[in-house]
Amino acid sequence: MGDRKGSDVGAEKNPKEAQSFDKAEKKPLTELGKDTKSSTTDKGSAAEPELPTEVEEPKHVLQNSWKFWYFENVKERSWEDNLRVVSPFTTVEDFWSIYNHIKSATEIRNGSSYFVFKDGIKPMWEDEGNRKGGRWVLPLDKRSRNQCLDTSWLEVLLCLIGEAFDDDGDDICGAVMDVRGKQDRISIWTADSKNKDRVIRIGKKLKERLGGYPMTYESHEATAVKSSSLVKPLYQV
Repeated sequence: MGDRKGSDVGAEKNPKEAQSFDKAEKKPLTELGKDTKSSTTDKGSAAEPELPTEVEEPKHVLQNSWKFWYFENVKERSWEDNLRVVSPFTTVEDFWSIYNHIKSATEIRNGSSYFVFKDGIKPMWEDEGNRKGGRWVLPLDKRSRNQCLDTSWLEVLLCLIGEAFDDDGDDICGAVMDVRGKQDRISIWTADSKNKDRVIRIGKKLKERLGGYPMTYESHEATAVKSSSLVKPLYQV
């Protein structure tokens, strides 16, 4: 595969910095024509000074196109009706613009979820891109919500859009952050639960980036017929 883009994912300054992710400062707009030049015309009058102009540098395009989704549990609506797209994004700058203008993970309502998935894949088991896959699950005690939910969620997102998984990133579908009453949960969805080597490498990278928290991997097929607490993990890291 060719070189992956997204190495400047941390290009914009963000107050919620995630651990172990290299960030480069966003360059300011370049001002051109700061020096005004005056010249004398044949009639002896001074020419009008050149006005300064601003040129925005090109944005940093990501390797993949993504979408932010939001789910809020309204009992009167179906599951799909409660799910809506927040915004698509294709650049580092657009990601930070969305992330910094929506509520943080610790601010959304109980029973709500955020999703970030590759464009063309819906955040549901039935989608063709997810049907044969599974998910790495990171459970988080709600008592530590204020200490680690926001930072862990951001770190996972930076892993996704920054292509931290190298060629294994082709198998990444997206990530989910669930805020629940008893236990919050972050999960990373992959396309093929039977591709053990690739799934394990992704899990080990996530564990490394998330500070060593233990995680389990379960197939969507198994989760669809049983509650997550009863599903026997396929893999563990």
